[in-house]
Amino acid sequence: MVDKAEFGGEIGLGEDIAVLVVDMTREFVEDDYPNGYAETGQPAASAIARLMEEASERGVRGYYSRSLKGEHRVEAGQWGEANQTEEMTELTTELSPTEDDVVFEKYKPSVFFGTQLESMLNYSNVDTVIVTGMTTSGCVRATVVDAFSLNYRVIVPEECVADRSQVSHEVSLFDMDMKYADVVSLDDLIEALNEAS
Repeated sequence: MVDKAEFGGEIGLGEDIAVLVVDMTREFVEDDYPNGYAETGQPAASAIARLMEEASERGVRGYYSRSLKGEHRVEAGQWGEANQTEEMTELTTELSPTEDDVVFEKYKPSVFFGTQLESMLNYSNVDTVIVTGMTTSGCVRATVVDAFSLNYRVIVPEECVADRSQVSHEVSLFDMDMKYADVVSLDDLIEALNEAS
């Protein structure tokens, strides 16, 4: 059925690339916090750190989102009451954005919803986004669908995303690869970046 429907075609890298790092905060990655129990969270952080080191050497900017619930009930919306501290929303310690990278706040699953991200990407003439972070079935997937809808080329390095549920993680990767993105290995992506630079 997949072959007949012509799903899963390769997208590839474009000319101008950005890396989106979705919600790799202490709250989600570190097991000191209730939401930070994903077994794949810390390995994903390490993989993202490796990717960002390679990307920055090639002049590829990173855009890091921090997920906030807001102080007021109407800011939290359907998320419900927030119980976040400033420390929880800090990026996990393994990730260190450079001066050229951007760290911004978001309040909903997709990094595009209600943020200035699209404007920033357009200003830099970005045509390709590499989407990383947490969670694969939640905010990463929402971001991938929005990026595809906005006509960006979308690449997802599978080692650089994580989820609390391995089943949801695998199914989401399959769905994204079939419809919205190239799901690739980190090694293959780094090789492609080398060829493109």
